[in-house]
Amino acid sequence: MALPEIATPTYTLTVPSTKKKVKYRPFLVKEQKLLILALENDDQEQILDAITNTIRNCLITKVNVADLALFDIEYLFLQIRARSISEEIEMKVTCADDNKTTVDVKFMVNDVKVNFPKGHTNIIKLNDEITVEMRYPDIEYFTKVNFAGEEPEPYELVGKCIKRVYVGEDDYTPDSVEESKTWVGGLTSAQFDAIQEFFKTMPSLKHVLKVKNPKTKKVNQVVLEGLSDFFV
Repeated sequence: MALPEIATPTYTLTVPSTKKKVKYRPFLVKEQKLLILALENDDQEQILDAITNTIRNCLITKVNVADLALFDIEYLFLQIRARSISEEIEMKVTCADDNKTTVDVKFMVNDVKVNFPKGHTNIIKLNDEITVEMRYPDIEYFTKVNFAGEEPEPYELVGKCIKRVYVGEDDYTPDSVEESKTWVGGLTSAQFDAIQEFFKTMPSLKHVLKVKNPKTKKVNQVVLEGLSDFFV
């Protein structure tokens, strides 16, 4: 007699950027194995494929993973990981008052929210005539920052994230990243800095903890921001 199939539980979450509800499931042992192998091999392309496939497979609602904002991917991955392994995160944090004492902390995944900084926008006005519409970094950027420890070169990142340029009543969509980079090269430093502000204020996973240093007895505030802070 064949072994019985095991029913996989399903859950619902709200995608931070779109506010749409999607259904998802935990990742399976075979998917976790691929993730672990990819991380152990330290192969960026393999890690990217494993994470993309895991998120895509676990989403029951049809979603184009490539179109998701960076903070959507972080939030989704955190939620899927929580339902797959544990809804409680245990980790060590370093006390800021002496920068060496570590403290064990626990908190629930549901307490971790996406922080939307006040005033953040993806529409950047460069002057009276030119406005740039930006897109958020994609899953490739997510993988580089969180799992490969890389920080993409700012010029390259800006080029990849320009969605549309408005000049007066006309709008232009770049045909390639190279075209965007060439266009960015013609900006003034002040205009480039204005675009950089978009990345500096991007929404991100954020959770604030208060921990007491057992040695100094001082209470420290620890800010966890971005997926890599939750899974060091």
